[in-house]
Amino acid sequence: MKITKVEIFDCEVNRKDASMAKFNPVLLRVHTDAGISGIGEVGLAYGAGAKAAVGILRDFASFIIGRDPMKVEAIWELLFRTTYWGAGGGPVMYGGMSAIDIALWDIRGQVMGQPIYQLLGGKTNDDLRTYASQLQFGWGDAYSQNVTADQYAASARAAIEEGYDAVKVDPLQIGRDGVKTGVTKINQKHYGLLSHAELEMGVERIAAIREAVGPNVDIICEIHSLLGTNSAIQFAKAIEPYNIFYYEEPVNPLNAKNFEKIASKTSIPLATGERSYTRWGYRELLERQTLAVVQPDLCLVGGITEGKKICDMANVYDATVQIHICGGPVSTAAALHVEAVIPNFVIHEHHTYALKSCVRELCVHDYQPASGRFKVPDAPGLGQALNDEVVKDYLAYSIE
Repeated sequence: MKITKVEIFDCEVNRKDASMAKFNPVLLRVHTDAGISGIGEVGLAYGAGAKAAVGILRDFASFIIGRDPMKVEAIWELLFRTTYWGAGGGPVMYGGMSAIDIALWDIRGQVMGQPIYQLLGGKTNDDLRTYASQLQFGWGDAYSQNVTADQYAASARAAIEEGYDAVKVDPLQIGRDGVKTGVTKINQKHYGLLSHAELEMGVERIAAIREAVGPNVDIICEIHSLLGTNSAIQFAKAIEPYNIFYYEEPVNPLNAKNFEKIASKTSIPLATGERSYTRWGYRELLERQTLAVVQPDLCLVGGITEGKKICDMANVYDATVQIHICGGPVSTAAALHVEAVIPNFVIHEHHTYALKSCVRELCVHDYQPASGRFKVPDAPGLGQALNDEVVKDYLAYSIE
């Protein structure tokens, strides 16, 4: 069996929903001469990088066409060792490798007639606890930017009414003026020390959510690396009374010693991972034992092949895993298979963007949790397929 064609889909979903202007999934389909195809995704749907994702997949296509898709590990090593930049990496290179790797696992599962989780060792988890993610953007089919504490509380209540028992919010990302930090001004104060007004704003929002959901719902506090080490400690101290499940990306992961300092100053468990790539990117963070939760994005970290290795590394250091998901339905399916297998799974992320119809329609199967729990697809491979009636309008390149 040989790879014969690669299709790249640049899913500019804002064509259908203008409120999703900052979200651009990039999907991949790999075809073989056996009539079996597999799908993958690059995890650069938000922020800057989607068009680079299209470009790197176009560049990588020539490396994999003509090769045996069953040789997943060998192709991973090929892309890592012989593309020159693969050995140095970054989100674009590893995002492209990830999409290809996931597509190859999808093919492999279909050839063997088994879901991917069976090929990875079988289930240790049947019923995946799930949290409602990014409540600052509302909860439901309509995108919004919450500003008042009451709006944050309302979004939390909406999630809890659907059966979730855990939520995540970034209480600092949107200012009292309704503007996201860094959109019209770079708030350098966040990297130094937070003012009383900034602390008060964040605490008010966390407090409103805690009051809305009660004591038995877990709250994850997301920061998106907007803080510096000292301001991250400041804010951690301020929200400790609200029983925070974990504190995500208080600072960027480039300096592991900063995480070590924060961990020494707060009782809240720390998490990071969406901007760390391959097992080498996690090594120092894990060795310093500063993380309670690692958050590899399978569509950025190196795919299923590399993501599983990182989960196993984390287990050595008693770190749990919540796979990062902020992409299309392919990203969700891939995460479910790995989370089903690993013994150190803690919780699954369900992003508010995953509720939007322009994203849900990209694939044939619309996997959504029921009462805050996810089941794992049991069909061979990923158990997912592109919705050709929709993605045909997003086809950017077809390379043979």
